[in-house]
This record gives sequence, C-alpha cells and structure tokens, in this order.
Amino acid sequence: MRFVRKTLVRLGVVLFAATIACAAAPAADEAGSPIARGVRVGDVVLAGLTTQPARERLRRELARPLRIGDVTVATDRFGLSVDVDAAARAALAAAAGESIPLSASVNDARIRRFVAGLAPRYFRAPVDASVTGLDARLRPTYAEGRPGRRLDRRALERAIRGALLRGERRPVRLRFARVLPDVMQADLAPVIVIRRESNTLTLFDGRKQVRVFRVATGLPQYPTPLGRFDVVDKQYHPWWYPPPSDWAKGLKPVPPGPSNPLGTRWMGLSAWGVGIHGTPSPASIGYSASHGCIRMYVPDAEWLFERVELGTPVFIVSA
Repeated sequence: MRFVRKTLVRLGVVLFAATIACAAAPAADEAGSPIARGVRVGDVVLAGLTTQPARERLRRELARPLRIGDVTVATDRFGLSVDVDAAARAALAAAAGESIPLSASVNDARIRRFVAGLAPRYFRAPVDASVTGLDARLRPTYAEGRPGRRLDRRALERAIRGALLRGERRPVRLRFARVLPDVMQADLAPVIVIRRESNTLTLFDGRKQVRVFRVATGLPQYPTPLGRFDVVDKQYHPWWYPPPSDWAKGLKPVPPGPSNPLGTRWMGLSAWGVGIHGTPSPASIGYSASHGCIRMYVPDAEWLFERVELGTPVFIVSA
C-alpha cells in the first residue's frame, strides 16, 4: 500500500507539472514571436523583434541623452520613468503599423528648473536707439535700436516634456520671443545744437531742423563749455543764486521777476552751473556776453522750454 501511495503521488506531480507546462506553452510561444511590421513604441521602432530584444532596444534608446539647443542632457535629470515591460508587451500584441504611446512619466519641476537655468545662456539684451553725434553739417546722427531675444520658457518646457513622453531623441529646437528696445529712434527726445562762435541754437527733431535761435554765449574769460551734455533740470520762474565765482561775490539771490538774470525759464545742463535760459538783457543776444550760460530772448526760452525734455541731448560746438 505504501508503494502504491508513493507511486500515485509521483504520478500526480508529473501530471500537475504537465498541466502547468501546457498552460505556459502559449505564453512562451508568444514571447518568441516577432513584433509585427511597422510597430513602434513612441519614437522607437520594434518591428521584427521578440519581447526581450524589444525591451533591450527600448532601454537603450530611451537611455540616450536629449539634445536641447547646444546642450546635451541625460534624461534622468528630468526624472524620466518608463514601464518598458508594459511597452514591450503592448508592442507584441499590436497590429502591423500600429504606434503605441510610451507609458512614461517625468518630473515637471525638474524640467522647469532646468529651463530657468538655461534661459540666461540664450538671452540677448535689446539695444536702445541713441544719438551718436553730429555729421559734417552739424546735424544729429543716430544709431537705431535693435531688438533682443529671450528664451520662450513655457514653449521649451512643453517641447522637452513632449520629447521625453514620446520617446523622441531628435534635437529639441529652442523657441525665442523678441524683446523690443525701450527706446526707438522715434522715441528719442529732440536734439539741441549750439554754435558758440555763431551764437546760435538750433532745435532738431530727428534730422529735421525745427527752428534756429540767436543766443548769447560765454565771455572769453567764462567760455561756454564744448561737448555733449544733457538737459538735467527744468524750472518755471526760477530763483537765481550767486555761483561760487569771483564775479558773483557780494551778490544776493534774486527771486522770480522782471530783473531775474534767468528770465522766466531755466533748462540746466549736465555741465555744472551751465544752462539755457531767458535774459532781461536782450541787447546781449548775438554776442559772447554771459558767464558760461546760453541766454535767449524770454519768449524764445519759453517756447523752447515746452519742447525740451529732461535727457534732451545738447551739443555745443565751436563753429
């Protein structure tokens, strides 16, 4: 009886093993079947491969770094995680020509941090338009403004995320947004050109001459300075205060009024103590008669004052 029982147990084990083998046989056959023609997972072609080589190809292709602009980045920097086994099984079951989406995930915060760090590398600052000087005819010359660029961060974040989730390893193209200058030539203030020897002041709008005025400039011992300056101060009905100069010793401040040496308007320049202003001495106009300032008839100074801005360039030449 004991021999019979042992024989029966052994026979049962063999029959159970045979049953498992028969059940597993279709899976083994399936694993050895090639993937149909034209099947791909994401951007990776798996046609003709069996399951294990398909897994290996997926792992190899998805481990390749991603080229972003002129930077090559390992994909694990973005927290890429891929279910390779599920992708291979889906490819094996797919019909010819079928494209299977990659079962993957990424870390969006890592992508954002990467793009934020990359942005300064590609930033190009815009260049404002500027007045560069005077030509041979003493007219203003200009350099036109040029736009800059900045990385379109959101577009690049989407492109990186999409490439990773689709399994693509083609270079990711950078996208840029234009950055316009703050100042274009049309935005520039008027330009003033003062000819010291000729005792004239010319107002330009761009290269267009608007108006020419007769003025008084500095005495030989107190010459009006030559060079480029800017209007840095504008005052209605200014007070006149004695400058720290020998010629002004003992003089007292003068309040606004008919006898004020500055007239009714003051346009101070970036040259210390020098400005354009009206004068109660109209007979001095056309001569070198001031202590360095540029005197104008009172109505002319009032007209100019309304058309001059802080920052207006002023060129004073010897001509």
